[in-house]
Amino acid sequence: MSMGHCSEQRTGFEVTKDWNGADQVAIRSPRGASVRVCLHGGQVVSWRNHRGEELLFSSSKAIFKPPKATRGGIPICFPQFGNCGTLEQHGFARNKIWTIDDEAPPLNSGDNNNNKASVDLLLKPSEDDLKCWPHCFELRLRVSLSMDGDLSLISRVRNVNGKPFSFAFAYHTHLSVSDISEVRIEGLETLDYLDNLSQRERFTEQGDAITFESEVDRVYVGCPGVIAVLDHEKKRTFIIRKEGLPDIVVWNPWEKKSKTMTDFGDDEYKQMLCVDAAAVERTITLKPGEEWTGKLELSAVASTNCSDHLDHPGRL
Repeated sequence: MSMGHCSEQRTGFEVTKDWNGADQVAIRSPRGASVRVCLHGGQVVSWRNHRGEELLFSSSKAIFKPPKATRGGIPICFPQFGNCGTLEQHGFARNKIWTIDDEAPPLNSGDNNNNKASVDLLLKPSEDDLKCWPHCFELRLRVSLSMDGDLSLISRVRNVNGKPFSFAFAYHTHLSVSDISEVRIEGLETLDYLDNLSQRERFTEQGDAITFESEVDRVYVGCPGVIAVLDHEKKRTFIIRKEGLPDIVVWNPWEKKSKTMTDFGDDEYKQMLCVDAAAVERTITLKPGEEWTGKLELSAVASTNCSDHLDHPGRL
């Protein structure tokens, strides 16, 4: 199915327009995997494996109309997460028009992988942004797709202000799952978490793995660099690797809350799970001229019911 009526081929990616007229960037790997990024919000809206299977969840009732962010994919939450501040929910970055950055400064040598197809995006504050959040910044995002279909996002925030500022950040990642009751997360055992359903009260995770029987809205703190989301019915595991982002946000609205969300189907909670690499418990502070980098890599691998896949994954 065509993604738009107009396209422009550029090195490593293609720029198209969706049915609503918004610019999207399409990246494809030689083996058939693909990713689509919308310039509205710098938001990854699709990630497919080489078989064409969609790996990210998007609501069938999502509203594709700026300035509202689309429900699904991977919205960028900056400079605020949730309602913890004076700005709009999850900050303004996900509601702004980003530009393609043809002259992005080089990343560290380990991140400049020539085997990846990628696009660089840039967001700078508008005059209206500076009125509600008076800090000059440059937010860069590199979205890359490896030969094997792994998706990586590298964000860089630079303070081009004359004074320090602090911010929160999250990749609000909506994973597509077969049935939430058949899903579990490994790698967060024994960690502390802040429960947003209990006024951010702090608890310690007691289970061997996180499973789902009701609404969950938690911020796990001090998390390891790799966690796994196992989907038993699809025999698929998402491996989530992160750097510079100490927290993991886990969210599923479940039945009751789903019915209160206008851009979310009543039963869609069964097919989605948000697992966000984030920096939200403690905000990041940058002095003038300083830069912060946060990285996320997502892989979809064939899974068993144990954790061996973390050491010897078989790729889907």
